[in-house]
Amino acid sequence: MRIPGWAVGATAVLASAAALGAVLFSTLAPDEPAPPDAAATPTGPPPPGRSAPAGRAAPPEEPAPERRRAKLWAPAPGTRWQWQLTVPVNLGVDAPVHDIDGFGNGADVVRELHRRGGRVICYINVGAAERYRPDHGAFPPAVLGKGNGWPDERWLDIRRTDVLEPIMARRFDMCRAKGFDAVEPDLLDGYASDTGFPLTAAHQLRYNRLIARLAHERGMSVALKNDLAQIPALVKTFDFAINEQCAEFGECHRLLPFVRAGKAVLHVEYHVPAARFCRETRALGFASMRKRLDLDAWRQPC
Repeated sequence: MRIPGWAVGATAVLASAAALGAVLFSTLAPDEPAPPDAAATPTGPPPPGRSAPAGRAAPPEEPAPERRRAKLWAPAPGTRWQWQLTVPVNLGVDAPVHDIDGFGNGADVVRELHRRGGRVICYINVGAAERYRPDHGAFPPAVLGKGNGWPDERWLDIRRTDVLEPIMARRFDMCRAKGFDAVEPDLLDGYASDTGFPLTAAHQLRYNRLIARLAHERGMSVALKNDLAQIPALVKTFDFAINEQCAEFGECHRLLPFVRAGKAVLHVEYHVPAARFCRETRALGFASMRKRLDLDAWRQPC
């Protein structure tokens, strides 16, 4: 998700985080047009479901063996999708891929979406600690940084892989146990924000590769969430991309390495009308839609 600029300084990226928790899904029909500026600013609680040694260079890319990668499901380019991080999930949305909160949904929801012929992506925050998560106590104070602009969330010191790897491994174990097909790890670009830690691009590359490995080891594919600057270094490691607001910020061309590699780009805009971006992103081969910022059931697919 993009972190609110008002929260991280003038150079920070605009927020587009999911808001979940006790929020009920929208009373609008799934494809009903959104009211103007319905979600221009975050409201309500965020979703109940979102290290490298300093100074050490990131290791060379080492993609997972092809035999193991070939067994993993990943969305095909252009596949229609739904992204809902509020609960309960609207199971009636007609889309072959559903991206839902990993903590907030049980195995029964995943099974039902599978029964309806869909694949399911597990949303997990890997870059910030959320106080409302049941495993929040596993994060020692030393790895908690500044707030990221959303209530009860603080950046993580991704250099401390000795602490974070076992926590994220348990979270991914949960996704696997519930039957998810893939993982959406959020906040994979903290190094570009004011986290309170001296994070570098090399720290982020090392951490992101660790996150991808944890997913692959558990038989799930994994998306690169935003982190556009590091796509050239990570496109071989990640199985598809999830992007927010590339049209609004004029960045969609930066996702072309995924397109050229034959990998899906799942894309969302919040503030730009669909008529202004759909033609461009369809031509690029993206699976695009407009959503409200709280990521409820409403969607306007291209």
